[in-house]
Amino acid sequence: MNYIKLPQHPVKVLGCFILILLNQVSLFGQPIDSLRYPDESHLRNIRQLTFGGDNAEAYWSYDGKALVFQRTSVKDGIPCDQIFIGKVPASPNEKFEYQLISTGEGRTTCAFFTKDNKHIIYASTHLASKECPPVPDRAQYGNKYIWPLYRGYDIFMADLTGKIVKQLTNSPYYDAEATLSSDGKKMIYTSTKDGDIELYSMDLKTGKEKRITQTLGYDGGAWFSPDGTKIIWRASRPITDEAIKEYKELLAVDLVAPTNMEVWVANADGSNPRQVTNYGQANWAPTFMPDSKRIIFASNHEYKRGFPFNLYTINEDGTNLQKVSRDKGFDAFPMFSPDGKKIVFASNRNNGGTRDTNVFIADWVE
Repeated sequence: MNYIKLPQHPVKVLGCFILILLNQVSLFGQPIDSLRYPDESHLRNIRQLTFGGDNAEAYWSYDGKALVFQRTSVKDGIPCDQIFIGKVPASPNEKFEYQLISTGEGRTTCAFFTKDNKHIIYASTHLASKECPPVPDRAQYGNKYIWPLYRGYDIFMADLTGKIVKQLTNSPYYDAEATLSSDGKKMIYTSTKDGDIELYSMDLKTGKEKRITQTLGYDGGAWFSPDGTKIIWRASRPITDEAIKEYKELLAVDLVAPTNMEVWVANADGSNPRQVTNYGQANWAPTFMPDSKRIIFASNHEYKRGFPFNLYTINEDGTNLQKVSRDKGFDAFPMFSPDGKKIVFASNRNNGGTRDTNVFIADWVE
């Protein structure tokens, strides 16, 4: 039998033990990592920032002090996605407070801070209509997962009071899914203006554009690597005659059914495109990790039923796949903070059995 030898200074040791316990409990009475699943070894000190509604695509400002995200909450009078910004809490007891920055009209998506941290870009349909655009009737298409490509979407730049200072795109087609390069000079986005769903880059200063994908199929959700030399995106490429026919029929009515997506990378100008994943199902929401070599993305490829979605990391050459998150519903839209120490993502965790999706941040552990 092993015996424990009592220390000479039990009061001092007891005090240290109490401090350790306190450091494991938040001000709300929960363990700090109560939101972390046991096998999520790369995530520490997970904190939930939003509570209720559908909150997603939260992205860091260039200085790492703020987040911009899209939110729907019918009970709060937000019937379809609008853009909000909030200061990242600097301490555990600081509340995450956010405010509306889009117009509150139409539908919005895919916001991103500019390099000066004083403006954002985002896509919105508010010029086409003040009302939320109609949601597709999926029953007409065999209840498939359908994305609408609203032609009313254009991309705007606004200051942090919400005042729109510039309209960046102006086509009668779908222009959305925009992000910016690490130097803030170039925008990459998705458009249907040439008859397919392609990626385009734009010089923000001159407005000069270049189409950077050329293959039939959906190309979207693109990002520049932190070092600015590469781009990464999700692609859904129909191959068979039947798939091509279905894709074109849906595109003709401004819809796409991207149930099969893979991660692609290329040089920043679109040259040397190459496929990274080949898992089937939906592999999407990819971004480069801080080293500009590894990739983090969301996928449901392990589950034939189509869910959960979890986060995974992989090398650019498609090797060393590692599972990062473990929620039984949905983890997606990851983005590392500029210093690489934290990650923000959207998740269904801790939603009380509802369908709510919320924004979470965590420390990243290699």
